[in-house]
Amino acid sequence: MDKIYNKLVRDNIPDIIEANGEKPIYRILDAKEYWEYLLLKDTEELEEVRSASSTLERKKELADKLELIRAMAEYNGFTLEDIIEEADRKKGRNGGFEKRLLLERVIKK
Repeated sequence: MDKIYNKLVRDNIPDIIEANGEKPIYRILDAKEYWEYLLLKDTEELEEVRSASSTLERKKELADKLELIRAMAEYNGFTLEDIIEEADRKKGRNGGFEKRLLLERVIKK
């Protein structure tokens, strides 16, 4: 029985499927489709981080998100290091999330 996926997968997945005695059916996405599927994959990976039941599982899911960020950066002509540098600049200017601040509202003067 066939199982339908229609989702972006890592490059070695078709080989892994074949090694398991199954036949993968896939195609190469064009640039526009690729970006759309990267965005869909980001949502999928966020849900997997959210539903991780242990810190080890969460670590693995965060690694998947990092690889996805790398792919999204490269799609846009950046390296992962470029993105990290930008994140560091923003952290220097706006801070990070270490203080766990929740802004509830702002009162106008």
